[in-house]
Amino acid sequence: MIRKIVEINEELCNGCGACANACHEGAIAMINGKAKLIKDDYCDGFGDCLPACPTNAISIIEREAVEYDEVSVKKRMETKKNTLNIGEGNMHMCPGSMARALERNEADNSQSVAEQLNSVHSKSRLMQWPVQIKLVPIKAPYFENANLLIAADCTAYAYANFHEDFIKNHITLVGCPKLDEGDYSEKLGQIISNNNIKSIKIVRMEVPCCGGLEHAAVEAMRNSGKMIPWQVVTITCDGKIKED
Repeated sequence: MIRKIVEINEELCNGCGACANACHEGAIAMINGKAKLIKDDYCDGFGDCLPACPTNAISIIEREAVEYDEVSVKKRMETKKNTLNIGEGNMHMCPGSMARALERNEADNSQSVAEQLNSVHSKSRLMQWPVQIKLVPIKAPYFENANLLIAADCTAYAYANFHEDFIKNHITLVGCPKLDEGDYSEKLGQIISNNNIKSIKIVRMEVPCCGGLEHAAVEAMRNSGKMIPWQVVTITCDGKIKED
């Protein structure tokens, strides 16, 4: 049948992932750093993804395509939602993704003063596990009254003092909108809705693809209906904080 459907210009696509986050049907996925329409029958042709694209790489065209399959889409999105909602009590959970709080003692009395001074710059400030957005439960004790850090994977490698300046006193969530498949905004929105989050700090790289992470976090706050203090910090590729 001839019908309206999404078309993606891969030459214009910068790999930010914003369209995949905006697609409510899960018809768009990030593959090898580019947005792709994964199945014709997942796309309803309404174009909710168009406004999210910063490079105008997406358009609606009319062409031969199979009919939109609403039933299959709903079933797929429900399966995806259940996967995102894995939490405590799931007997089949991967042991490595089990949620746990991590205690950090500011002083270690077993060390000498010199040893403490020598190790202060390499001390981990991580307060919980897991940290990947896809793996964290949507509700956990450590989220209560938490200052939430939502960071792009690369930021911790680019910025030398990441633990002290960003992770310290924060619950940390990390992800890569360019390489990870899926919609962060839904999972982040559930975390914000189901917990009392005090503040949100978004740390991203200056590269365009990191815009997908910022977009997902802002969209999650908007969908939750909660007014939470938030800020965005951009890290340059040479490891500095970019001034506005």
